[in-house]
Amino acid sequence: MASTKIEAIVTGKVWKIEKQEGEPVAVGESIMILESMKMEIPIESPVAGIVGNLSVREGDSVDEGQQVARVDPAA
Repeated sequence: MASTKIEAIVTGKVWKIEKQEGEPVAVGESIMILESMKMEIPIESPVAGIVGNLSVREGDSVDEGQQVARVDPAA
C-alpha cells in the first residue's frame, strides 16, 4: 500500500501540529490545525497509518494544495 499525501485545504498558517512523525493516526483524526482568516481548520487524515513526514512546522505559511504531511501504511 502506498503512502498518502496530505495537502492544505486552505491558504493560511500552521497554527498547531497535533501529530508528530512516527505517531499512529486514525481515519478522520487531526494531524494539524491551520489558521486562515481567524478560523481554525483541522487537517484530518483520510487514512489510518503512521505519520511518515511533516513538511511544515508551527508558524509556517502554506498555500492551498501544498503537501503538509504524509501518512504511511501501518506495518
